[in-house]
Parts: sequence; structure tokens; C-alpha cells
Amino acid sequence: MDQKNFPEELNLELQHPDYKAEILEIVRSRLTPKRKAEKLTDYHENDIAAAMEELSREERVRLYSVLDMDTLALIFEYFDEITDYIGELSIRKRADLLSLLETVTAAEYLRELDGDEQKKLVSLMEAESREELDLVFSFDEDEVGSRITTNFITIPEGCTVRQAMRELVKQAEEHDNLSTLYVVDEDETLLGAIELTDLIRAREGDDLETITMTSYPYVYASEKLDDCIERMKDYSEDSIPVLDEDNRLIGVVTAQDLTELVDEALVEDYAKLAGLTAEEDLDEPLTKSIGKRLPWLAILLVLGLVVSSVVGLFEGIAAEIPVVVCFQSLILAMAGNVGTQSLAIAIRVLMDEQITGKQKLFLIGKEARVGLCNGFIISVLSFLLVGGYLTLAKGIAVPMAFSVALCTGVALLAAMLISSLMGTIIPILFKKLNIDPAVASGPLITTINDLVAVVIYYGLVWLFLIQWLGL
Repeated sequence: MDQKNFPEELNLELQHPDYKAEILEIVRSRLTPKRKAEKLTDYHENDIAAAMEELSREERVRLYSVLDMDTLALIFEYFDEITDYIGELSIRKRADLLSLLETVTAAEYLRELDGDEQKKLVSLMEAESREELDLVFSFDEDEVGSRITTNFITIPEGCTVRQAMRELVKQAEEHDNLSTLYVVDEDETLLGAIELTDLIRAREGDDLETITMTSYPYVYASEKLDDCIERMKDYSEDSIPVLDEDNRLIGVVTAQDLTELVDEALVEDYAKLAGLTAEEDLDEPLTKSIGKRLPWLAILLVLGLVVSSVVGLFEGIAAEIPVVVCFQSLILAMAGNVGTQSLAIAIRVLMDEQITGKQKLFLIGKEARVGLCNGFIISVLSFLLVGGYLTLAKGIAVPMAFSVALCTGVALLAAMLISSLMGTIIPILFKKLNIDPAVASGPLITTINDLVAVVIYYGLVWLFLIQWLGL
């Protein structure tokens, strides 16, 4: 039923509250700081973060004085980029805030600062937070250890259910990642994991080992993120334990951090598909943007010159039958489009580290069949459309018009089939050579397919129209 036909009372109930407007009204009111803080505690930190983006710098600075640091830290965790706002705090408050933020969030911000400012802020932070940051900074940015948090709870081996519950309550004062508890020995070596729900259901006299999962997934801190991101994603756990080289538990990667990692990987792959070495944003300096794009453009320029040189070899054919030049761009465009489609599918499939050689062969075969079927349909359509166009619009005789159309259609079929194969085989080959398959970017595949399509098209024109038909 259309909502406009609902009773007015029901329509009012269905309307979502405008929390942002309500928060802005509170912040801009003349209430005392204490009353403002009390009213704002009724709202979720994500809604407050959204509302803060609408405030002026002066209004936000006043709000920072109203809210306590614990609340501010929760709000800052919901900002896409804390750099835009953390600079509005005093140096002392900034250090206090960084001590309360998740270690990963604080580390990301500190890495953007110059050495002196970073050292000054870290020196003002709490000792425990400094130790956690030292641990994160001890790993390269492309290693799992750079994304860990120490927000997790451990249970010593040999505990009873009652002792485990006491340990949980004790550690929960500082750590709120409660859904999974990790069992460790006296050397902090990981022995297994316990789901909080299983611990709650367990009877007081039950042996803790009966509810401990000893085959729980884990990763090593020194592993490359790209190598294990798919493995972590497959388990869909709230957190994945991270071990050092001695199998000691040093941190976890939370589901939220994993989601961010997947998003970053997708953005990076999308950037590479566009011929960039990394993602680009609005605030990036002009020189940096140019530096990212220029190397690929230089490579593509050389390849483009090769394509142009090949086209030059067929000048005599174009001179004899000038009309064939009209459909060169059609062949090139369709070949490029098909190749880019196959490339996107191949890269998405190859993100699965568990894919077998048999599955890769199946992917090649499937893309070849797709290219062949689509190419056949498009070639038939082009035969009819090109033949009709040359006959009706250009006044060319029917035999000549449909001979050119047939040549164009066959060239389309061959170019689309080969482009499908190229778009699939090249990234698989790159993967085999331990090269990121996303490096086989869209522009690169398109340029290679242009070269293949030109040779196919003009080769068919020479063989079919000139050599066989003598046109």
C-alpha cells in the first residue's frame, strides 16, 4: 500500500527521528555545559560524530570542553578521518585522546605527523598506550602486526569456569572486546578460544577445556596483509588472534579493522584497474597525483605508438578501401570493453588465495565461451547494421557493403574472443609470477587488445576483400 494512504498517525510513527538536528540544537543551545553533556549522552556516538561535521570550528572547540575524554574518544572512532578534527584540540588533550583511541586509529594518525611532533605527542601519552604503539610501529605498514589492537581478554589455562568468569569481570574494566576470550599458558602462548556465550552457559563445575576451541583461526604478525586478508575474512569472527614468531598472543584484528582492510584492498585494486599505483583523494597534492598517473601514461604512450605503427603498415589497404577505416574504432572499442570486463572478473576470482589450478583453467574456459557467445551475437548485429548503413546511408552497392560488413563482423568475433582470453590469462600469469594481478590494469589490457584487434581487422580486410574478392 502506498504510504500516502496510511493514517496520519501511522505515518508519523514511520518517520525516522532527525538525531543530527536534535544534537545540533542541543549544542547550540544556552544550556550549561553539564546539562548539555547530560542530554548528549542520550545519543549514539555515531550520530554525534555526524552532527559535529555540521558545526563550525568554534562550536566544536566549545563542545570539546563540554564532553569528557572517554566520550570524545568514542565519538572520534566514528570519524572517517580524525586528522580533520584532532588538530582542534590542545596538545595535552590530543595526547589524552590518542591514549584512549584504539591503537590502530592512533597509529594511523601519528604516522602522518613529522618526527618531532610525533615524538612529542607520544611522550605525553600514557605509558601503557606508548607500549602498545611501540608494538604496532615495530611492524611495517603492510604487515598484520601494524593493524592489531590489544583490546582483548585472556584466560589462563587450568582455570575453572568460576575463575574464568572472575578473570573476565576483572579484565572487562579495561577491555570491551568480550565476544571471544583467548586461553593462554604462562608464556602467553595461544592454546585456544572460548565464546562468551559458551562460558555463560557452562556450569560452575564444568572443565574449561570442554568449551575451549583448540582449532581457532589465527595469523602471524609478520604476515603480509595481502597474503592473509582473504583467510581472515572467510572465518567471519569478531576478532582474529595475532601471534608473534614464538606463537605468543600479542594482539587481535577486530571485525571492524578487517572490514576497513577489505575496503582498502578493493579501493587499491580499483585504482590499479584505472592505471594508478594507489588510490587518490581530493586533498592529495597535485604533484603526487601527477606522479601516480604519469608512469602508466608513459608506458601506455609507448604501447600506443606501437599500435599506431601497426596501423601504419595497413595504409595501403586503407587507401584501396577507405570505408574500412570508419569501423576501426568500433573494433577497438568492443575489444577493449570485453577485455576490461574479463580482467575485472579474473581479479575478483584471484583474490581467493585458495583457488586451484583447475579452477583457473575453468575460469579461462568460461570467459572464452562468454567471449565467443557475445562475440557471435555482436558480430551478427554488426553485419546487419554495418551492411544496412553502407547501403542506405553511403549508397554503396549491396555486395560491397555486406562484404565490408562481413569482414567487420568476423573481426569483432575474433577480437572479442581473444580479448576475453587476454583479460583472463594475463592476470593469472601475473599471479603465477607473484606479481599483483591488479597491475594488469584496464588501460594496459585495452592497449594490448587494441594491437591485437588492429592486426585481426586489417588482416581480414587484406585477406578477404583484397586477396579473395579482389575489391
